[in-house]
Amino acid sequence: MTVIVPTLQGGPGLERAVACLRAQTFRDFLTVIVDNGGSGAAKHLHSPPAIVVLENPRNVGFGEAVNRGMAESDSEYVCALNDDAYARPDWLRELAAAADADPAAVGMCASQIRLADDPSILDSAGLDIYPDGSTKQRGAGEPAAAYAEPAEVLLPSGCAALYRRKMIEQVGGFDRSYFLYCEDSDLGLRGRLAGWRCRYVPSAVVEHDYSRSAGRASPLKAFYVERNRLYTVVKTFPPAIWPLVPLFSLRRYLAHAAAAVCGRGLAADIRREQGFARLARIVCSAHWQAALAFPRLRRARRSLRSSTTLGTWSFLRLLRRHSVSARKIAAQ
Repeated sequence: MTVIVPTLQGGPGLERAVACLRAQTFRDFLTVIVDNGGSGAAKHLHSPPAIVVLENPRNVGFGEAVNRGMAESDSEYVCALNDDAYARPDWLRELAAAADADPAAVGMCASQIRLADDPSILDSAGLDIYPDGSTKQRGAGEPAAAYAEPAEVLLPSGCAALYRRKMIEQVGGFDRSYFLYCEDSDLGLRGRLAGWRCRYVPSAVVEHDYSRSAGRASPLKAFYVERNRLYTVVKTFPPAIWPLVPLFSLRRYLAHAAAAVCGRGLAADIRREQGFARLARIVCSAHWQAALAFPRLRRARRSLRSSTTLGTWSFLRLLRRHSVSARKIAAQ
């Protein structure tokens, strides 16, 4: 088992995350901290052989940091963990047990992620998806007790997820071009296309200091989330439904606008801090960048053909089974 923790500035959050890893009841694992800012903030945590600290001279993004950490071992399982996510002692043991129970089918495991400032409330029990490629944390804002049963879910949140190395080798690692946000959706959907399943493990509990690094209403976050969901559509969605995606997006934009006017959801936070005009510019910029990247994304899509086992209709049924409404996306 290898646990990879990307970080930009280190600090008390990272130290707490590492302390939680040191307290794990499952002991056979390596922790790799990837300093994505070249700040040296994590050097004092280096403790061979249990902890390895890698430094990138610049910020290469979350996914590429995890990719670099994966290269440090050949373990069967790889876990991604945010530096503001604090695992309870049985976290790794429960994830490994769930993956071991069905090695032929389970390629990913989703943790029960709770809010650090109120651990009775859920942050994520896996990810659901809207038909334009936007994903939403399953159960976000609801009581954690309501999600106490194991289940098959669409995708894990990369905040605290287990991946089987065999799956990663089959479909490729995180796409570095995403830089921030939605790289977990992309990797997870590629895994689903290859026939792998995702298991939600409610006994694998992590507490998350939500959006401590980027900020909930950050324009940077809004840009990457919007651009990267378009990347994901081109790479993984059947071309037959591409013409419908703008219609679903329009419906979602209207739901965001209605929520913003009523003072609800992320759009309302951005409206208060940035204004509707800034939000519109962010969306336009995201679409322009996705259009420029279209040829590269098509090439990436073609490269997936050799690993794809799920047919178009099976994939569409999978998305429908784990779909979320525009209203719920807007209320997040």
